[in-house]
Order: sequence, then C-alpha cells, then structure tokens
Amino acid sequence: MKLKNALLLLFGLFITVQLSAQERYLDEVFTDVTVTTDITYGVNATVLLIGDPNVGEAIPRPLKMDIYEPDGDTETERPLVLYLHTGNFLPQPNFCSIGGQMDDEVLVEIATRLAKRGYVVGVVDYRLGWNPLAATQPERTLTLINAAYRGVQDVRTAIRYFKKDVTEGSNEFAVDTSRITVWGQGTGGYISLAAATLDQYEDVVLPKFTYDFNGIPIPMVLPTVNGDIYGTSVGIVPPGTPPPFTPGDTLCYPNHVGYNSDFQLSVNMGGALGDTSWLDETDPPMISFHVPNDSLAPYKEGILIVPTTGDLVVEVQGSYTVQQLAADYNNNAVFANESWSDEFTARANANNDGAGGLFPLVYPSFPDPQDPDGVITVSAPWEWWDQAEWTGVECDLQPGVDLNTIGLLGNPLMSEAQGMAYVDSIMGYFLPRACLALDLGCDISGFVSTDEVLTSADVSLRMAPNPASQDVVFESDADAPMLDILVYDMNGRLVQTHLQNDNNHFVLQRDNLPTGMYLVKIRFKEGVLTQKLIYK
Repeated sequence: MKLKNALLLLFGLFITVQLSAQERYLDEVFTDVTVTTDITYGVNATVLLIGDPNVGEAIPRPLKMDIYEPDGDTETERPLVLYLHTGNFLPQPNFCSIGGQMDDEVLVEIATRLAKRGYVVGVVDYRLGWNPLAATQPERTLTLINAAYRGVQDVRTAIRYFKKDVTEGSNEFAVDTSRITVWGQGTGGYISLAAATLDQYEDVVLPKFTYDFNGIPIPMVLPTVNGDIYGTSVGIVPPGTPPPFTPGDTLCYPNHVGYNSDFQLSVNMGGALGDTSWLDETDPPMISFHVPNDSLAPYKEGILIVPTTGDLVVEVQGSYTVQQLAADYNNNAVFANESWSDEFTARANANNDGAGGLFPLVYPSFPDPQDPDGVITVSAPWEWWDQAEWTGVECDLQPGVDLNTIGLLGNPLMSEAQGMAYVDSIMGYFLPRACLALDLGCDISGFVSTDEVLTSADVSLRMAPNPASQDVVFESDADAPMLDILVYDMNGRLVQTHLQNDNNHFVLQRDNLPTGMYLVKIRFKEGVLTQKLIYK
C-alpha cells in the first residue's frame, strides 16, 4: 500500500511538473472540454418566420448560445470569448452556404482550442432575417442593414447576460467580465467590428444608411422602431410605416437593462466596418484576419457583396483600412509596440504595411470554370466541411445543384488539413496578443525578443536574385557577419536551418523548396533581420 501511494504521489508530481511547463492561455493545459448547449441569453424579436426565409411579422424568440469550458478547471474567474458564426444573416443551408451554423467545423475547432487553453467560449446564435428576394435594391439594403443592427444588439445582450449573472446570479460559468473578447467570423466579423466601434446612434445616421420614403430621406435604423444600439429599449413599428415591416410590430425587447455592454478585445476573420467614422481612440484593441483579394468583404474599401445573392449593398471598409486607423488612434498599442519574434508575426508583418493587429492571409485566385474571363477569390480559406454530408443537399436558390458543388466553387482547394493550418496561424497570432490586451499575466517571452529589429540598411544587407529560381546570395558589411540563417514557409514552418555561419557572405541553396513566398530570418550580433524571398 505504501508503494502504491508513493507511486501515486510521484505520478501527481510528474503531472504537476508537466502542467507547470505549459502556459495557461497559450498552451493546451486541458485535455477535455465540456460543452453546454442551448443556453438562453435573452429574448428578442425576429422577423424570420418558421418555414419562411423572408421578412415577415416580428415575433419574440429565445436567443441561444453554446458554452465551451475547460473540463476539470478550478479557476473561478476566466476570460470569456463570444464567438459569432458566419452566414449572411440568412438561414443556412436554405440560401446556398454550408457555413452559418453553430456547429461549423472551424467554429467548433477554434472554440475547443480556446477552451483547452483556459478560456470560456460562448458560441452566440444571433437573429437572422432580411429579404434578399425583395423587388428593389433599396428594400434589400434596408432589410440587411436592419439585420446587422440586430446582430450588434444580440452580442451586446450576450455580454450583459454574463455581467448580470456575475452580479445577481451565481456566475454559473466562472467568467471574468472585465476580460471579454468578441470574435466574429465572416458575417460575424461585421458584427464584432460594429460592436467594437458603434457607441452612439448618431453614428448610423449617414447618407448611405438612409432610404427614400416619398422623396424624404429616412434613416434605415430608428431607435423608436429598432430599439437602441444596445438592445435595451423597446422598438415598435409606428402606424403608416411602409413594407417590409408591419405597423404595430415590436422589433426590440430590452434585455438585462442596467448593465453595460463593454468588452476588451475585438477579433474579426473577414467581415468589414460599416463606416470609418465609427472608429475612434476610445475603442478596444482589434485583431483582424483577412484575405487581401477577398471580393465579397473588401480588404480595403469597397462595396459589400452578399455571396448567396450577389447583391451589391453598401460601401464598407475592410480589415486593412480598419487596422491602419487603429494604428493612427493607437488602439493596439498594448500589443503592437512589442518586439515580436515569432514566425506568425513575421508572416503577418511581411504583408500588413506595419499595422500591428493585421494578419493578411494570402491566398491564390483561381480561374472560374463558369466564366472564361473570371476568377474565383476565396474569402474564408479556414473553412472546411464533410463533402459526403453535403453532396446531394440542395438549396432554395439553386435547385438541382448540391451544396458541396457550390462550396467547392468558392473554395476549390478546401480540405480539413488546409483549414487546420489556417487555424494554427490564427491561434498563433491571436493568443499572445490576447494575453496582453486582456492582461492575463502570461509569460510571452517565447514570442518576443530583446534583440533589436534591424533593417537592411543597418547591416548593408544585399540579397540577389529575388525572385529567384535557384541559389540566392546574401552579403553584409564585413563588420556585421551573419550568424544564423533560418528559412520559414508562409505557414510558419521552419524549412531550412543554417547555424553558426559567422560570415558576411552566404549562398542559400533552394534544394527542393516549392514555388512560393518564404521568410528568411538572419541573426546578427546587433539584432535580427527578416526578409521576404520568392522562389519562382
């Protein structure tokens, strides 16, 4: 018995040592996750009638979410992530998109990874419903802007649900409501950016958010009709209101009044900002992931296009523009000013023009098999699905064509392995920045360097040819020898290592590296220099 107890003690000590070698919020310190489904976080009006995808009479419906927690965790105050799915504010798969459910593969993967690191994740199902089949463009735009407004109200309702539970309830999910992240994917990215920046009703009273009613420009959103921007006041359609809304309908029911809707970090994977005038120096830090050639949600500035209908809706600003403004306002100073040395940051910085919260996910375009002169640009390379599950499943807009075929037209190289690689990059970039933005007390020494970041001019580095077909020659000042040379691919994998070079001349051989872009990190006594290299 004594031997058995001694072995158990040794085993316990071994586990303790193993866990202490890992860093909560950076590493997966938990092996299992508990998921509690169908949690009601509020009740509000939906215009999406059961069995009818179009705008109809508003009726109250419960607002639901699924909550992911680390299994066996004893921490009583944990950071909270509210995750918003994609889906174009339309019920899927009715409107020809595989993504848009609370159990989408990438959504479950990211929520699980976060929970295993010690986060609580609430996957929030927000209200859907607008009329993509309306006869006129202004009516389609009006109903879509209303849907986006409801999405902002809903995520703010979810925030207040947790704050009320901490104050008036039992804090059932052991969250720290001073450390909340709102994370939006695709359509959810529009919501997360709007929730981070929209702080007064006057922000939405812009010409592009008005419609013509008998020659009079009327705001598309009115607090008396739609409720306030937080969803804490009643909104009722007044008599005489033209379609698509029904006079007398209640469009907003207040939830959890008396609690604020503040959060501390915004994340968007795609999506865009309704207007740059919304963003100012009072907004929380922002982390953005975006494909630069995204044709649906513009990377810089452009017209929002609804993927399932092809509708041109309204001019918006994408992640690049958002992050340049965030840099101007110093919103991201808490992490943007760090001397990051990890490869995810190096890959992001190779393409983000100095915006410290932007990770451009470079992805190729493809010839459009349905249009000899067209190309396909992939908006969400992080998504994947079970092809067999969606083969033979048709949608309302394209009868006779199954959803798997439609999905592959938008993402020809889709695979779980590819999606997981993008999730690796997203997590690798997000986690250490969240540690700083949320003040989680993580040890991020493995992500930052005390080495000075050098420029080519500092050491007179010469690199030729670039682009290259084979060997590349590097030369530096005689008094600035290159010590180590490391080559990484754009997925952050180390593909070549050349240590203890200690010379001002080095020939990098291509070996079997495939065509594409690489990052070459060169260490000098004075610091570290990173260069982009293209093999053609």
